[in-house]
Amino acid sequence: MRTAPNSQVQREAAQRPASAPTDLQRIAQHMTRLAIAGLPRNYELLHEAIIGQNAALAQDIAALGPSPRQASLDEIGLKYRLVSHCGLASEISHAETSRMLRDAADRLSDSLRQKQAFLRAAERTLQSIAGNADQNLGAIMSEMEYLSTSLSNVLASEKDIEARLKSDVERLEAIELGIAAAHSASATDKLTGIPNRIALNKAIADLYEREEGAAGSALIMVDVDDFKAFNSRYGTQVGTRVLKKLADLFRKSIKKNDLVARIDGDEFAFLFANVGMQEALAIADRLRASVEDHMTFAASDNAASAGLTISLGIALSADATTASQLQANARVALHTAQSNRRQPVQAFGR
Repeated sequence: MRTAPNSQVQREAAQRPASAPTDLQRIAQHMTRLAIAGLPRNYELLHEAIIGQNAALAQDIAALGPSPRQASLDEIGLKYRLVSHCGLASEISHAETSRMLRDAADRLSDSLRQKQAFLRAAERTLQSIAGNADQNLGAIMSEMEYLSTSLSNVLASEKDIEARLKSDVERLEAIELGIAAAHSASATDKLTGIPNRIALNKAIADLYEREEGAAGSALIMVDVDDFKAFNSRYGTQVGTRVLKKLADLFRKSIKKNDLVARIDGDEFAFLFANVGMQEALAIADRLRASVEDHMTFAASDNAASAGLTISLGIALSADATTASQLQANARVALHTAQSNRRQPVQAFGR
């Protein structure tokens, strides 16, 4: 069999479309071009700007120009409350709090020294007046004027310290609010606005730390079927809109004491309080039907309608002695549901 000439092979290779770079490659290219250090928090910063399509954040990064200072990048991450920067926010806040307390202690120490110096001067003046009966009025007035000046300086210093302490208290309150906001951001999924895996882990851990134990709750893990293929067919922008709509649908499906979280790309989890297995099975089936009923849409004006289906795995807290075991049980049930599309709702141990 004859082989094609090299020139023909090269032309055919040139005509074939190059594969699109992955998200990771796109981010790495931008970081290399801007000479940004390969830190995890910088990756999230660029991911939010490029993949998350946060135009305002992207503009802030572009305004720094090439080879931006890490401190400037961190300021942007803190401004937009990115998860990877929340720990950094706490560190900065604690450092600032410590500095403010040290400054306040120094000011109070200076004030105490001024008061002690005034008291010693007043004592010496009184002793001088008492011990020198022949002292003329002018000398006495000079002594009193000196004391008056010293007292004015002490009072002015006290007033300045009071103003600074008031300012410090206001700043400490702002720092406290900032730390609370950072903690809230660290437990919130940036894409959908619902709680994330951190929030779920904490909720389950709290469940097992209660005095009455963890019995009476159900964990339901949810995975969108074939979501990778869905993204490949319709594009990541459509996939992002679908995840947001799905999160909104799930948010409306829970009560006040329940929790829904996005724990991975297309995975969600529910933690329901005060439910048994039969009720959990009924809830899971309602969730499945709700997704199939409401998540039918057209990806474009000319496209045929598309829809989503989900698989669900259920585990009861009464069947697990630890938080990690509860999640592992729910994961096993979810894998069972994913392997049997005819029965998309599965319960651990049932």
